[in-house]
Amino acid sequence: MGHVLPLISTLLIVTSAILIAFGWYYIRKRQLEKHKKIMSLAGIAALLFFIIYSSRTVFIGNTTFGGPESIKPFYTGFLIFHIFLATVGAVFGIVSISSGYKSRLKIHRKIGPWTSVIWFITAVTGVMVYFLLYVFWEPGEADSMIKAILGL
Repeated sequence: MGHVLPLISTLLIVTSAILIAFGWYYIRKRQLEKHKKIMSLAGIAALLFFIIYSSRTVFIGNTTFGGPESIKPFYTGFLIFHIFLATVGAVFGIVSISSGYKSRLKIHRKIGPWTSVIWFITAVTGVMVYFLLYVFWEPGEADSMIKAILGL
């Protein structure tokens, strides 16, 4: 079970990014209802990711980097970059979805494309984090977030 939840949450983020790509396609085709539905599904996938990730963090902890010590500083910098992007993407995502639902289209059109790009990069870096933690090397211990990220 130790690797199942991270795999599921990674697949949810990838799913949300794929759905956003379809949402972009539908808005370009002026298919507003399809756009709205697919972007809502993307938001739900991202929310499910967040629920699984935060629950795992609270109840199990985060997995520490199990790769070579010489690579750990690069991994840590990359992880901080990913977390920053994910946080910015989540805030932009909430604003994009709420402005779309409230028909505040000026702001929705302005930040929606940026939100999508940030989220695509977040999904790619999230998959890379998953591979660095669970595929390339044996994962480290599950520990508190501060200890897993900063090694304190």
